[in-house]
Amino acid sequence: MEWYDFGVYGYLATTIARVFYPGGGSLIGAFATLAAAFAMRPLGGLVFGPLGDRIGRKRVLVATLVLMTLGTTATGLLPGYRAIGVAAPILLVATRMVQGFSAGGEYVGAMVYVGEQAPDSKRGMMAGFLPLSSQAGYVVAGALVTGLRTWLSDEAMLSWGWRIPLLLSAPLGLAALYLRLRLDESPAFRQSGGGSGDDDSAAAQLRRTTRQWRPLALCVALVLTYNMTDYLLTGYLPSYLQTSARIPYPGGLLLIVLTLLAMMATVVPMARLSDHIGVKPVLWSGTIMLVALSAPAFMLIRSAGSYLVAFAGVVLIGAMLLCFDATLPATLPALFPTRVRYGALAIGFNVSVSAFGGTTPLAAEALVSRTGNPMAPAYLLIAAGVIGALALVFTPEVAGRRLPGSGPAVESEARARELVEGRDG
Repeated sequence: MEWYDFGVYGYLATTIARVFYPGGGSLIGAFATLAAAFAMRPLGGLVFGPLGDRIGRKRVLVATLVLMTLGTTATGLLPGYRAIGVAAPILLVATRMVQGFSAGGEYVGAMVYVGEQAPDSKRGMMAGFLPLSSQAGYVVAGALVTGLRTWLSDEAMLSWGWRIPLLLSAPLGLAALYLRLRLDESPAFRQSGGGSGDDDSAAAQLRRTTRQWRPLALCVALVLTYNMTDYLLTGYLPSYLQTSARIPYPGGLLLIVLTLLAMMATVVPMARLSDHIGVKPVLWSGTIMLVALSAPAFMLIRSAGSYLVAFAGVVLIGAMLLCFDATLPATLPALFPTRVRYGALAIGFNVSVSAFGGTTPLAAEALVSRTGNPMAPAYLLIAAGVIGALALVFTPEVAGRRLPGSGPAVESEARARELVEGRDG
């Protein structure tokens, strides 16, 4: 749901700019609205994260899903600038801020929940299904928007066609809510006492959370690297391929969708590989590629409108992203102890996403516009790679190891007996 929504907004950015902003539309305005939504994510993380450590993962995940569905559906019902003037972009920002607030507890909560349910030896593989679902959301959004723009005239798309992908979030949200209500609470949360303690107030929980400053700093840096790559690929490249690479629509969007399909096919095997060789070798591969291959990738993308060569450049960026997509969902929850895991991860993750991820399309577009240099986005990726490499120096290896504050997690009773007998011996 979360990534379907952001995918739809990114793919419809040029249309949304024309509907909600005066003067024929402005990509800067559309991307600024996206950045406003991301500005709410730290607040959502600050509220939902510590709450998830106090009342449970399941309850918070239900709440974030309901709020997210309401925000996305409301966006699809808004009147445009021609109907209500300046109130249109104001209402657009408001609904996107609701969506951003709910997203502050959504993906993080899913990472925590899956990480606490998975066996230690298979945590990477199990967590790999999270980015698979994210990529699926982008692919479904891209396919739907491409189909609408192919079948509808430009006038119909501006009038009502752009609303369809956003309104479809309502039935998707209801289906997801049904599934989520049937979940059991995570065993790690139950074993930790369910958030109970000598002082279970919100202020005390927040104090315990913010004491985790070292893993919080690592989380912010790793998420910075991941999200700058992610949102440049999915949020900025669809527009960049049209405006700077001169690849007409829907050709550019098709290149993104094909790259995401390739990532969908490989992300779980890559995550499973990290269970065997460790998460750090995979993460190191991603940071090295960001530093060494970002400039060549954008040179390929800008190769005189050649679809095949541009596709090679997009795939290179996708390979960089894959290294982080496949490993961070298992790595980040393992940085924090159970009692503060949801809150600490929500704060660190969303501060980084808000400051560096959601602003990436806006920063890239502003750099290209002001400098006239279409290679500027590559320099953003190189900087992200350097920061990620510095963070990796201090990041512990977590593959195959128990979560901090939890006992061993195994996939079967037989394996549990083996561990107990091994200790007794």
